[in-house]
Amino acid sequence: MTQKEKTSVEVDLKALEIRVDELISACDFLKKENQTLKIKQENLVNERASLIEKTELARTRIESMISRLKSLET
Repeated sequence: MTQKEKTSVEVDLKALEIRVDELISACDFLKKENQTLKIKQENLVNERASLIEKTELARTRIESMISRLKSLET
């Protein structure tokens, strides 16, 4: 292998090393972002469940009040 070919291979390897490092960084970033999104999703699911529960409680109370009002009319 000539010196020129060795230099070309070294340049190619260095470029590959840089690209691999970039991919590793991108992978790390995406893992952190994915974890953050999973936590946010879990919080939203919990918040939704809480809101559904509060809505059902309000519906029950309103239905009860309507029933009492109707009974007062008669």
